[in-house]
Amino acid sequence: MSQILPVVHILSKVLILFSAAFLLPLAISLGLEDGAHRAYNEAIVTSFLSGLLLWLLSRRGKRELQTRDGFLLVVMIWTILPLYSTIPLLAHMPGLSFTDAYFEAVSGLTATGATVLSGLDNLPPSINIWRTLMHWIGGMGVIVLVVAVLPMLGVGGRQLFKAEIPTPMKDNKLTPRMAETAKGLWLVYAIITVICILALWVGGMGWVDAMVHAFSVMSLGGMSSHDASLGYFNSVTLEIIVMVFALIAGISFSTHFMAFRMRNLLAYRFDTEIRWYFGVLGASIVGLTFYLLYQGVYPAFPEALRFVAFNTVSVATTLGFSTTDFNAWPYFAPLWMLFLSSFIASSGSTGGGIKMLRATLLYKQVYRELIKLIHPRAEIHTKVGQQAVPSKIIYAVLAFLFIYVASIVILSFILAASGLDVFTAFTAVVAMVNNTGPGLGLVGPASTYAVLNDFQTWVCSFAMLLGRLEFFTLLVVLTPVFWRK
Repeated sequence: MSQILPVVHILSKVLILFSAAFLLPLAISLGLEDGAHRAYNEAIVTSFLSGLLLWLLSRRGKRELQTRDGFLLVVMIWTILPLYSTIPLLAHMPGLSFTDAYFEAVSGLTATGATVLSGLDNLPPSINIWRTLMHWIGGMGVIVLVVAVLPMLGVGGRQLFKAEIPTPMKDNKLTPRMAETAKGLWLVYAIITVICILALWVGGMGWVDAMVHAFSVMSLGGMSSHDASLGYFNSVTLEIIVMVFALIAGISFSTHFMAFRMRNLLAYRFDTEIRWYFGVLGASIVGLTFYLLYQGVYPAFPEALRFVAFNTVSVATTLGFSTTDFNAWPYFAPLWMLFLSSFIASSGSTGGGIKMLRATLLYKQVYRELIKLIHPRAEIHTKVGQQAVPSKIIYAVLAFLFIYVASIVILSFILAASGLDVFTAFTAVVAMVNNTGPGLGLVGPASTYAVLNDFQTWVCSFAMLLGRLEFFTLLVVLTPVFWRK
């Protein structure tokens, strides 16, 4: 128990800080008089008092976090914060079950965007703000924010930061101190979000809708204040604005940070993921546009390009907005879009999936092995840019790919065994693990995850957490060796 106390001590401070997140929807609720303010009062009191109680019980356990502590704390935060995030939903929607409320909260904080709710147009504006504010907080990572704030409370954050962002190049520091890095990333994130809100407002949205959708877009979450998602507005202008900011959010925020810091665009030129990012997306949009024209889904090129471009960018970047029911398209098109969501987003972005950097490394490693078959004695290195990638990173990426594929297969079988049809089960798991939102079949963009039973809903909640923490962070805590002294 004494070994867990330092983790509980930090968790207590996180809960106290998290209670402040309810102030924004509370202020909006009071300002608009939407009748939901009591739900936030309850959430603030409950989370603050819980954090205070844990702090009193664990205050003697304070010490610097070790690697093992970092992993445990990350998992605890991502599983416990959704519990408190459900309070406004349960308080204002008494017919909502705890299972569905927890799913909605996990979907919000993991920036997945899947929902079990319908009638979104009739919800109080502050509830929709809260749903997408969870996106915004979770999109960049609660832990990164904690790393920026907790040093002021006397807690170091390096192990926390490494556990939260398990990308291949995670040890590369943007600034000498972890806290400075986290603050820099959040500053850039906040600035671009404000610009996105203003752009959506100028494009024709009201202030509340602009906030809701900007929080979703920048976190690549996908929850909306309308059942018809962005299709509710039927606006080419808004679709273009959302696409632009979704593409920005799909690029590494490390690159955005360096561009802001240097005040020029050279950082984007040296980002090795960007050319693949735009190249694969561009080729996919062109190919799918002509495919749907050939299939007779749309009669004219401009109309086909409009719907293909928006929905492909949205699904591929793991944003998850929709402007049409692409579930009704010939299955090749939505399946390809879902496939893109597995790797398009850059490492260090708010998107999900295995990330473009890992996909690029895998491609280059396969190419290297093919060349080695022809020239066995040749010295060929796998490189990112001009930098040779150490073998340990290649092995880590291969292990990551294995656990990624194995998780999708196992969870798909579990859902299929529970009575879900195979197609819906598979696409739902892929959408959950990639934190994309809509799947296909019964959980397509025109439907919700309310069609699932409680067991299937909990499986999907686990899949979202598994994908958001990039598998190893969660799985390592579940291994027996982690708990041995």
